[in-house]
Amino acid sequence: MSFDRSIKIAPSILAADFANFGAECEAIEAQGADWVHVDVMDGHFVPNITFGPATCAAIRPHIKGVMDVHLMIAPVDPYIDAFAQAGADVITAHVEAGPHIHRTLQAIRAAGAKAGVALNPGTPAEAVSELMESIDLICVMTVNPGFGGQKFIDMTSKIKALRAMIGDRPIHIEIDGGVDPKTAPSVAQAGADVLVAGSAVFRGGSVSDPAPYGDNIRAIRQAANGTYV
Repeated sequence: MSFDRSIKIAPSILAADFANFGAECEAIEAQGADWVHVDVMDGHFVPNITFGPATCAAIRPHIKGVMDVHLMIAPVDPYIDAFAQAGADVITAHVEAGPHIHRTLQAIRAAGAKAGVALNPGTPAEAVSELMESIDLICVMTVNPGFGGQKFIDMTSKIKALRAMIGDRPIHIEIDGGVDPKTAPSVAQAGADVLVAGSAVFRGGSVSDPAPYGDNIRAIRQAANGTYV
């Protein structure tokens, strides 16, 4: 998993057909997805329940590229090894999910995955200022975590602050929530390079008709790169 700051589109399978996860993962990659984003929710840290390590292990053979696992769970630490063994390339934990985020990030790297840290909308950029040497990705939530399809919350100033904090370190800035061709330009200009999109990617398509996935992915990418008409 080499590092670059080009725009990467990471469809969230939270918006996919749950009965066809493997085929959905193959379809979005074939249609241009760079990463596959897996939203793990526990009904405790966030008010929704999705899937766990067994689902990640089941879809891993269907994903050629990066499996990006976003843990919206608390506690996090007891489950890191299971998600790493399930094939997660990136494991992201919330800074708000426990008292020892530094230890959590160390554990993620020790398990062989890239370490991500997520910030809820109400959490300032400064919350990760002491973690820069321990992280590979910062996920900026642009909705309150828990459900797909929510309205985008403008976090431009936070993204800019994080981009300045990162400097030349090989750390991705990921945006999760409400990303579409209308919102992609502002976050990309602020410094984000990984854009998670659920309904904006899967809308209008299906496993049997995946072409709309490609149209949607291209529209978001072009908007982020400033070439969308």
